[in-house]
Amino acid sequence: MKKVILVRYGEILLKGLNRPVFENKLISNIKRAIHKLGKVSIIKSQARIYIEPEEENYDFDEALSLLSKVFGIVSVSPVWKIDSSFESIKEYSLRMVKDLIKREGYKTFKVETKRGNKRFPMDSPEISRELGGHILSNVPELSVDVKKPDFILYVEVREFTYIYSEIIPAVCGMPIGSNGKSMLLLSGGIDSPVAGWMIAKRGVEIEAVHFYSYPYTSERAKEKVIELAKILASYCYKINLHIVPFTDIQLEINEKCPHEELTIIMRRVMMQIAEMIAKKTGALALVTGESVGQVASQTIESLAVTNAVVSLPVFRPLIGMDKNEVIDIARKIGTFETSILPYEDCCTVFVAKHPSTKPKLDKILLSESKLDIEELINKAVENTEVLTITKD
Repeated sequence: MKKVILVRYGEILLKGLNRPVFENKLISNIKRAIHKLGKVSIIKSQARIYIEPEEENYDFDEALSLLSKVFGIVSVSPVWKIDSSFESIKEYSLRMVKDLIKREGYKTFKVETKRGNKRFPMDSPEISRELGGHILSNVPELSVDVKKPDFILYVEVREFTYIYSEIIPAVCGMPIGSNGKSMLLLSGGIDSPVAGWMIAKRGVEIEAVHFYSYPYTSERAKEKVIELAKILASYCYKINLHIVPFTDIQLEINEKCPHEELTIIMRRVMMQIAEMIAKKTGALALVTGESVGQVASQTIESLAVTNAVVSLPVFRPLIGMDKNEVIDIARKIGTFETSILPYEDCCTVFVAKHPSTKPKLDKILLSESKLDIEELINKAVENTEVLTITKD
């Protein structure tokens, strides 16, 4: 008997002839996620991945926690790997059940069997029935409840047999790096980290750009964004965070442009800077946390004017979501508490009292003609600080 980890994946199974490409990327990401815990063997078999530690005292709990954050994994389980004989299945299943009762005080159970090995002499219902009877005869305090049992004993009969009782949900999605790279505009708020997480879930590698307006925003505001990037990196492994000095640009816009247009012009300059950095790093799209109608810069008219300034596609994963939906995801992924720390970002300074909600592109272009945008952008990009944020 050997303790191993069973990894299940879902959407990858639909990929047809190029499925091995996605499976191999997932295995590569699994290795990267748990490499510091010790040597393991990783085996792919029948739409399953098995992780077998090669060292004693392997930290299974930490491994399961790390794997649950790997995009592409549907769920994980700590399992016992045993020989595929019914005598072994009975022996080790009974041992597992007795241990569960001792630790958890369970009273009811049921057995669920999957027989992937068709040469095994018993079919799935027969295995479940015979194994359940064996457990009942040896553990009289237990009873069967097929609808709402305290626990389920899972048995998977393959080349070897795997028995377990715990299924830990993971984040699903597609393996990071299987669908290109995008540049996330990362503020210190609630929305943009969620947008980054959602696009990364589709297998997109992300880099991030943050606009920093010192001294109007504090050093703590910068640290807050770095912490958000660290949380995202716990799912994405690594994020290059580009911190752009934005104060001079905001002061110039504030001085020379109509006050009601400050937000939309500022947003357009941000998009141009993000696009320039994206093209330098090989990112093929921009990602923002915008949602239709949430603020003045997120009306349909404002979004259209914002999009007009860049050539790369702009992904907005939150576009149809309300704030409560976004907050629910932020809590789930662990960014919410950091996002609500009371440190202002550049979007909260130089804010118009009555911003335009229906800007016209020709008017915005006229206002922007008063600025030396090219020089401002080049200077900001030249002075950008790049931090490599990893999950470690």
